[in-house]
Amino acid sequence: MSARKETVLDLAKFIDKGVQVKLTGGRQVTGTLKGYDQLLNLVLDEAVEFLRDPDDPLKTTDQTRSLGLIVCRGTAVMLVSPTDGTDEIANPFIQPDGA
Repeated sequence: MSARKETVLDLAKFIDKGVQVKLTGGRQVTGTLKGYDQLLNLVLDEAVEFLRDPDDPLKTTDQTRSLGLIVCRGTAVMLVSPTDGTDEIANPFIQPDGA
């Protein structure tokens, strides 16, 4: 019997497509997924990091930093999602001022 390890996620459908990766510690990176392994180490090309607000490290700003080709360690990866088909919407729970 061979105890072959397989990854829980099937990232093959995201190869050569844009992905958004959230990392431990609050960093957020987008780029083109070029490769991965069973430990969830990701290789991203043309990666861009969204910088955080210096006053509130939990919030990201519109400022970005170009990183180029990077490797995201599997132990730091929290979330992997495609960039296509995702949009930010307005908060539906905010009460209007007049209510």
